[in-house]
Amino acid sequence: MRDFIKSTRFKVLLAFLAFLVGIMVYAVTKGGYSVSGASFINTITKPFRAASNGISMKMEHTVDKLKNADSYFEENEKLRKQIGELNAQLTEYDAIKAEVEELRKFVTIKQDHEDYQLSQPCKVLGYVTNDPFKSFTIDKGSEDGILTYCPVVTSEGLVGITVEVSKHVSTVRTILSPDLSVAAVASASNADQGIIEGNVLSSENGHTKLVHVPKKNKLKRGDLMITAGSSGIFPKDYPIGTIIETGFDSNGLSVCAEIQPCVDVARLTSVIVITDFSGKHQDEEEEEAEEEAEEDED
Repeated sequence: MRDFIKSTRFKVLLAFLAFLVGIMVYAVTKGGYSVSGASFINTITKPFRAASNGISMKMEHTVDKLKNADSYFEENEKLRKQIGELNAQLTEYDAIKAEVEELRKFVTIKQDHEDYQLSQPCKVLGYVTNDPFKSFTIDKGSEDGILTYCPVVTSEGLVGITVEVSKHVSTVRTILSPDLSVAAVASASNADQGIIEGNVLSSENGHTKLVHVPKKNKLKRGDLMITAGSSGIFPKDYPIGTIIETGFDSNGLSVCAEIQPCVDVARLTSVIVITDFSGKHQDEEEEEAEEEAEEDED
């Protein structure tokens, strides 16, 4: 008997009995009543029943997935197809929205300048590689009425000029380029003039330059420069950009100014080409008229 009392089996049994007594005492003190045999068994087996129910639910869920795998796959494929259709509709909506926006700009330019003959909105196909002055190509060409040296604009301002034209594609040189010169005048005074002509340093910041400005001028920061229209290549009074700062050129004989273009030429998606405007061919027409008059006299 003494050996049994000292054995590990007795100690485990004693611990188990103490555990059961503890549970009975807890139930009595907590609920305020005595515990029956059934409730005692329920109390003891409650954790095991909870674990069993959890396992049972997981098993049912697994069996359901295996049993209905085909129907779930079909439903998933239908949902994927619906998502694809919705994405396609969204893409089409974005394209229509962009087209409407471009047509709105087209109408705005036409309303503000009734004498302009304009191309249809031209999509920017891409920028010329390694060109610091952001030359780019558009999806319209000679078949669309576009010629070389036609002004390229947006509703915000002047962008540049066409320099290479094929049947369906044209290349545009921007106002950031030193190879493009535009006669400009201050919108406020309509008197202070200069030449818009880009350079490498200014183009790095998306700016262009106003050069050959007389020393006596009233130009100041924030002044809007517009096209003078004196060359006959660009229409008159079209916005170019605003003055950021003024200073003297390298020879100190004339004033120059840093210009922030009205249009961010590095982030264009579409433009409009002015194929003709009042006065563009005025000089040519006058020359032709003079030649005809001389021929009539002869």
